Amino acid sequence: MQDSQNTNNLHNRNTNKFGHWLKTSITARLAMVGFLTLILLIPLFFIQNLINERSRRQESVVKEINDKWGNEVLLYGPILKIPYKVFTQKTVTNKETNESYTETIENINYAYFFPSELDIASTVNPEKKERGIFKTAVYDSKINLNGNFKNPDFSLGEINPKHVLWDKAKLMVKTSNLKGVTTAKLQFNNNLYELASNYSDKKEQRYNSLAMHTLETKNLKKLTEDVFKNNINFSFNFNVKGSEQIRFIPIGKETKANINSNWKDANFFGEFLPYNDNKFTSDGFNAKWNILDLNRPFSQQHYGYLPDLKEFAFGVNFMIPVDEYTKSERSAKYGFLVIGLTFLLFFLIQTLSKIGIHPFQYLMIGLALTMFYTLLVSISEHSNFLKAYLIAGTSVIALITLYSKSILKTWKFPVFIGLSLTALYTFIYIIIQLESYALVVGSIGLFIILALVMFVSRKIDWNNG
Repeated sequence: MQDSQNTNNLHNRNTNKFGHWLKTSITARLAMVGFLTLILLIPLFFIQNLINERSRRQESVVKEINDKWGNEVLLYGPILKIPYKVFTQKTVTNKETNESYTETIENINYAYFFPSELDIASTVNPEKKERGIFKTAVYDSKINLNGNFKNPDFSLGEINPKHVLWDKAKLMVKTSNLKGVTTAKLQFNNNLYELASNYSDKKEQRYNSLAMHTLETKNLKKLTEDVFKNNINFSFNFNVKGSEQIRFIPIGKETKANINSNWKDANFFGEFLPYNDNKFTSDGFNAKWNILDLNRPFSQQHYGYLPDLKEFAFGVNFMIPVDEYTKSERSAKYGFLVIGLTFLLFFLIQTLSKIGIHPFQYLMIGLALTMFYTLLVSISEHSNFLKAYLIAGTSVIALITLYSKSILKTWKFPVFIGLSLTALYTFIYIIIQLESYALVVGSIGLFIILALVMFVSRKIDWNNG
């Protein structure tokens, strides 16, 4: 009986000793803080998924609006398409007589010739389309293509001029957007031609990976080699509704382009940029290009198929810059840093001041820190990122500061915590805004934080408990 009682007393003393160690040991306290920090990675993970889901939802809505109005416009042409005969030899053996003879097989290939001069004049008037909290830029455009063709030179393709089928020549235009077309009129050699969609050129589609549509004329009237003794002029009027951006491919031996618009937030992109410095005006922009065949790595004629020229396009982007989700995602990536440093701050205060902080109170502070990101995402959908960041940051800092007052019983430490969180959120906001210098600024900031922690913790007796 006595042995049992002694065993119970020993067990109670060990239990009390272990409980006292958990309450007083710096090591146990530090392990608890680290464990809670890892636990809070779970809500941070779900918040990042929420940001990604909202971003995908925005892309889906914008795509739906663009599909109904008209997608982006990529245009190049007109292109002179002239068929020619090619002959192949085939040896045929008669099974009955075993005699062999050569059979000539005739096939039709196509040669594609680009204009000698190409002048692109385009007027684009964008407007905003909204659905709920999401918006995109759509536009009406008027495009005029003028220029001329010189005499097609079949000698580069080693083609006998007698095998060229001039009477079956056509003009073709490539565009990525048929749905938004409202006008398509082409004049060539003083004759007006209608354009029709052509999906029958399977050989060309096999070589061309662009999601492009082909518009073709009927056979050109009275076209012979003699007609090209003088340059043949053309004029193409193309009005189309599109969205997000408009692009052209400089297929002229000399391509001049002019795009003007009332849109003030344009972004010029592509293989070639405008040459005029004063392209932006008080009413929008007026951009100009001048591109020679020497500036691009493709020739003026192609035989057999038309290559993929998409990578050589240039143009203007009218997309509304919506980077709130990107910035929110970047800020959420620093969530582990914010929670870890805040817990470390409370840990140092608790250790140096001997004030007890329960693990549940740490958990409440951590959840308040994660609420910052849900507030940031939800508010930024209805306002700009800076306002959302200020509102979310101020709310969370005020909540934690007031909660700290109830824990620490004095205003000295809560005010210090509030100022520290303000500095931390300001530091993260600066990093988010930076691009080229984000790494160096972040590294310097973390180095300073580490130095401060080392300085403050230098007098802590880590062997205590």
